[in-house]
Amino acid sequence: MQTTIDCVRWEPLFNQGLIFMTTETIDHSTLARLIENGSVSSTNIVAQPGGWSIQILQGRKECSLAAQRSGQVRLFKRLETLVSYLRGMGISHFNVDASSYDPQQLKTYARPDRAEAMKQAHEAAAYEEWFKRQVQLSIDDPRPSISDEDSRRIFAAKRDALRQRAR
Repeated sequence: MQTTIDCVRWEPLFNQGLIFMTTETIDHSTLARLIENGSVSSTNIVAQPGGWSIQILQGRKECSLAAQRSGQVRLFKRLETLVSYLRGMGISHFNVDASSYDPQQLKTYARPDRAEAMKQAHEAAAYEEWFKRQVQLSIDDPRPSISDEDSRRIFAAKRDALRQRAR
């Protein structure tokens, strides 16, 4: 079974007498099927504001890889990540268009949720280290141990004394 996907829609837009071509997007699984079928004639990596995109040529049809969740054209921040992705898909030959590359436009994403999670992880690790030190200090304490029964009796007496003072 062969899957053919119409990736390009020609829209005659008469802006100063020019015809523009709009590029459609495809997802990861569609790209995998196109590669499996041998339908990919060329692959281009194109610099965009904020990263690198993949453009697949299927005959005369052009498609861009879309991000899974947003459906927008997927941008890779690092060229190395994009190359690894393509090699993992079975594409080892591609063209690179770096004419629009501007390292100043690379976006950095703030992840306050991850920052908070890391802060909590560090606090938990610090607490665990403190707790282990306290346990070890107690084990190493040279004073004689008190039985559970004796300690309950002592603290019951202290509670009673506090209650008497509160009245």
